[in-house]
Amino acid sequence: MVAIMGAFSDPQANLLSAGCSQYKVDDVPEFTNNLNATLLDLGAQLNRSKYFATAEQARGTAPVFAMVQCRKYLSTADCVACFAIAAKQIRNCSAGINGARVIYDGCFLRYESTSFYDQSTQDGHYGACGNQTASPAYQASVESLLSDLKIASPKIPGFFATSKKEVVGANSVVYGVTQCVETISKAGCQDCLTVAYADLQTCFPDADGRSINVGCFLRYSDTPFFADNQLTDLKPFLRNGSSSKKKVLIAGLVGGIGLLLLATAILFLWFKLYRKPKAVPRGDILGATELRGPVNYSFKDLKSATKNFSEEYKLGEGGFGEVYKGVLKNERVVAVKKLAISQSHRAKEEFEKEVKIISNVHHRNLIRLLGCCSNGPELLLVYEYMANSSLDNFLYGNLNFGFVLLWKTGDKKGSLSWKQRFDIILGTARGLSYLHEDFHLCIIHRDIKASNILLDDDFQPKIADFGLARLLPESQSHLTTRFAGTLGYTAPEYAIYGQLSEKVDIYSYGVVVLEIMSGQKCSQANQDPDSDFLLKRAWRLYEAGMHLELVDGSMSPDEHETEEMKKIIEIALMCTQSTASLRPTMSEVVVLLKSKGSPAQKPPPVSPALIESFQKLRADTSTATGSPMSNATASVSQVSAR
Repeated sequence: MVAIMGAFSDPQANLLSAGCSQYKVDDVPEFTNNLNATLLDLGAQLNRSKYFATAEQARGTAPVFAMVQCRKYLSTADCVACFAIAAKQIRNCSAGINGARVIYDGCFLRYESTSFYDQSTQDGHYGACGNQTASPAYQASVESLLSDLKIASPKIPGFFATSKKEVVGANSVVYGVTQCVETISKAGCQDCLTVAYADLQTCFPDADGRSINVGCFLRYSDTPFFADNQLTDLKPFLRNGSSSKKKVLIAGLVGGIGLLLLATAILFLWFKLYRKPKAVPRGDILGATELRGPVNYSFKDLKSATKNFSEEYKLGEGGFGEVYKGVLKNERVVAVKKLAISQSHRAKEEFEKEVKIISNVHHRNLIRLLGCCSNGPELLLVYEYMANSSLDNFLYGNLNFGFVLLWKTGDKKGSLSWKQRFDIILGTARGLSYLHEDFHLCIIHRDIKASNILLDDDFQPKIADFGLARLLPESQSHLTTRFAGTLGYTAPEYAIYGQLSEKVDIYSYGVVVLEIMSGQKCSQANQDPDSDFLLKRAWRLYEAGMHLELVDGSMSPDEHETEEMKKIIEIALMCTQSTASLRPTMSEVVVLLKSKGSPAQKPPPVSPALIESFQKLRADTSTATGSPMSNATASVSQVSAR
């Protein structure tokens, strides 16, 4: 216990997240003065033994709203120290930036030019995972602990709780904490913790993890970060109500059911007769920071942003249409896709319906749809822009296999380190797992390939072109009504028989992983014309126990461990088995990638019987299926109910 107590004499200033807005205020000097005043106010409140404080300078032309919150297991001195570190960090943003936030283990600090106190969640939330894996028993205890904290915390005054749980059959304990900002509602706290819990599930089976969001904080660890005398008794907040309370509740429900039916009928009539449909919010400033639905940009603004869709701004083109770089009025850079589909009234209705679904898909490994335009001569989609282009440019350079290649970034073949490659492999798996299993609709991409994996400034992957298949009528499919994808990446049961399931994406993912490992394009023979295509070569080397012969020679042997490389190649081959039922799910792939050692819990992969004939099919057709280059360029996907 002495060792534990000694661990809590610090402000827990481990930086988890820091971000600055892209926009500046007009009156920088006044905004800076107001920011300084609010930070001084926050510090003074914390010195009075407060753990949560807000301050604002709302007068004038440059208002500032600020908030700070410390974990309640910190001492006042540690809370103030954490705030001082956060205030110093947040000043690293350029002067006049209209918003910023920093999050530490011990505290968080945020300021904006508009009030945000009631905001419970925001795009960009994610789970920050550790690098040590734990046992299945530990994971079960983590899930139980986090579930209890998620349920209890919104019911506790101050929205703060700590707890711990012993791991069954092991001499270990898992510790957890939840905290919501005190200015949001109970429902807002519950919503934020629900999102946080889902984010942390991506960390399993890691031994520790934290959820990063604007309205709440959720953390678990196998190492204690608070003392036992600071535990919260969760039992009163987890129990069901007493039988007497239930009787009162039932009586109230029965007594009020008539009023409820009457009110429902009145509301239905009012909505039916008088309620006008809400207009889709227009992106006047061309840069919405939070989407509650698709933002409808004006065609005039997007035309101006792309210099009248000039060739100079053209990034690429595919089966769905052309893609352009756009510079918006607020200087934000985006990618604008012109959809080559009909302009009928029904087509526009379907367009807006599907775009609404896609715009609500938010994950750090999925390209973000910022909005659309349906009020001009063409239907447009607006995506975030990825300056690093797509993965294929870094794997096999600016190869031209009969495609339209417009992005002149130079040949970057072989420039990815092993760590960057592994992050891309894992991030892509996480993005697909979200599409298949975690979003409320199951989204099957159908065209996973290296050119549809874009890279941000930190070389983190973002999957592009999910959820677009139903925007096209069958007669406008860029291949055939039977097949939508890129041969060479496509599972044989889908390419030959049209059988579609999530396992189609998993097969394609396995091919992409082999490309990442080898630096070789799947439809390109290695070096001499008589050599094998990538998938056949990978299986041949695997069966001969010569995995490492597949590894890209541009990577230094000092960067990676032999067994780790073998494991990932084996996982890729598991994904490319010809029998779809033998392929793992994407969530299983994530677990396998993060686990140590070989994937022993899965049977060894079985070489596909169709590999010989299917490779020839790939060679004959893969050069006529679309562009290898994409920045939110076109592909096809399937949306189906879960």
